[in-house]
Amino acid sequence: MRTRSLAKIAVVGIAGVLALSACSNSKTNNGGLAGNSSGGSSAPAGGGTYTIAFEGPLSGDNQQLGINEVNAAELAIKQANAKGDLGFTLKLLKADDVGDPSKAPAAAAQVLQDNTVMGVIGPSFSGATKAVGQTYGDAGLAMITPSASNGTLQTLGFKTFHRIIPNDNVEGTQGADWLARKGLKKVFVVDDQSDYGKGVADAVDKELKAKGVAVTRQGVDAKTTDYGAIAQSVKSSGAGALFYGGYDAQAALFAKALKAVNYTGITAGGNGVKSSVFTKGAGAAGNGWYFTCGCLDATIAANAKQFTTDYTAAYNTPPSTYSPEAFDATNALIQAIKDAKSKGSVTKATVLTAVNAIDYQGITTEVKFGSDGEPAGATTVSLYTQKNGQIVSVGLLKDQN
Repeated sequence: MRTRSLAKIAVVGIAGVLALSACSNSKTNNGGLAGNSSGGSSAPAGGGTYTIAFEGPLSGDNQQLGINEVNAAELAIKQANAKGDLGFTLKLLKADDVGDPSKAPAAAAQVLQDNTVMGVIGPSFSGATKAVGQTYGDAGLAMITPSASNGTLQTLGFKTFHRIIPNDNVEGTQGADWLARKGLKKVFVVDDQSDYGKGVADAVDKELKAKGVAVTRQGVDAKTTDYGAIAQSVKSSGAGALFYGGYDAQAALFAKALKAVNYTGITAGGNGVKSSVFTKGAGAAGNGWYFTCGCLDATIAANAKQFTTDYTAAYNTPPSTYSPEAFDATNALIQAIKDAKSKGSVTKATVLTAVNAIDYQGITTEVKFGSDGEPAGATTVSLYTQKNGQIVSVGLLKDQN
């Protein structure tokens, strides 16, 4: 998820990467993640086996989001196999890109080495998606991301790109409108210089100015570990609110620094901050923070009760940020494979055609796509806040004052 120079990525030839041996991930992480592939029961005789790949961060600082998503993808595949009516078996291939654009080509190479892969859930992060969107597109492999939200991804010509969440232009605009409704005269906007962080901060910045709110803007590299100087700048600015575009581990450090300088304004971040990594890292300094997110709280949503029960039973922890979205993305891809089979053959091309035409009712949204891969079904942005060390839902962002 961190941004690295895409020029560096460009010099990584995919042909050279394809020569690398795919590495098995035998590490066990929070939430039950283990191994490199899984699937469940066997198919009927002659049914064949098809693989769904997941690409996202399964190790490193940002692994929690990847774990949230890959567990949900695995659950969807196991449930589909268990029903016994597919006529084939599904398997899951896990490709760890660490959320790093420079490592995404190697993860994509691992996926493309397996000719049974019929589609990809992910990548999770915007920078990684930018790094390999062209590669997957050239291979004709359908990709559905449950969380990459950068507002330019749909404009980059990736032929197989799809996502099921509102992009950062939608989320950032609604977040800025919410801050403007509070009557603030000045907001300090900070980003971590990543594709995601800068993208959502740009959207917030633009909309705040359109609403007549003065904006002070600064970028702080995600590799920064000392946020004392920027925290002091925020306090000295007199801004009534801070918006941070970036990720959970860094936001936790920022929250502590703001607490240390006694900043008392509103503190908010985008969907990259909404995580147990933030709550653990920030501790009490995270209480009172707000988070905008085009994501469903599965623990309270009526449509997600069964999913929450099943996920908790399988992984001994409740579903978290983007778990239900990954569940929906995977089930939509499973439906596309079934649709392709019903029309005669399951190939990358026929599955891609089926994904492009999909209309699947999930627990978070009606999954269908426009010609640019953007969600064509209704999408919503929610507001969350941290209270007593727990992130809780406030409600739809557009309804908040």
